[in-house]
Amino acid sequence: MERTFNLRTNQHDEMIDITRDVASFIREQGVINGVAIVSSLHTTAGITVNENADPDVKTDFLRRLDEVFPWDHPKDLHMEGNTASHLKVSTVGHNQTIIISNGNLLLGTWQGIYFCEFDGPRSRKFHVKVMEG
Repeated sequence: MERTFNLRTNQHDEMIDITRDVASFIREQGVINGVAIVSSLHTTAGITVNENADPDVKTDFLRRLDEVFPWDHPKDLHMEGNTASHLKVSTVGHNQTIIISNGNLLLGTWQGIYFCEFDGPRSRKFHVKVMEG
């Protein structure tokens, strides 16, 4: 039970809530208990679970990553000029595993699953694998 999803990012750095897409796929598969693995298929975009109630969390999250990994660093050597995006993905991670319980994603009240763009805008993909058990 797997599916690859396509999405289009609109900004250089962006967090897109993909929780509904993942939850819908799980419902379509009829999985009651198990796990869902959500993976970004890119080296400059990741997946995280974070608060989805206050939009300022996304703003603060992206700003703080920019402070730690500035886009223009005079010592970066990578010819594409996107070293910061690679570092951000290595920090955030390229995938997340979420428990499925009673047919639902087991997320806290304020949690959502986010596709994290760090080198956009671009056409992107993420993959979901669901395993029962």
